[in-house]
Amino acid sequence: MDRPSAFAHHRFIGDKRTQQVYDLDEVADVEAMAIVLDELMSSDRFLCFGPDSLAEARNRGYRLRSV
Repeated sequence: MDRPSAFAHHRFIGDKRTQQVYDLDEVADVEAMAIVLDELMSSDRFLCFGPDSLAEARNRGYRLRSV
């Protein structure tokens, strides 16, 4: 799985529509994550977190989703 170029240096990417966050370093199913990322990038409803941490994502109301 290739990371989106805009997120080459970020570990966590959030989906604004579902308030879910994905850990790009801990991917169990590469094919499923590629599909999720393609759909997410086409929707333009994604964000990264600063600092790039799960704690910051949770602080903003996002929950971890494993793929």
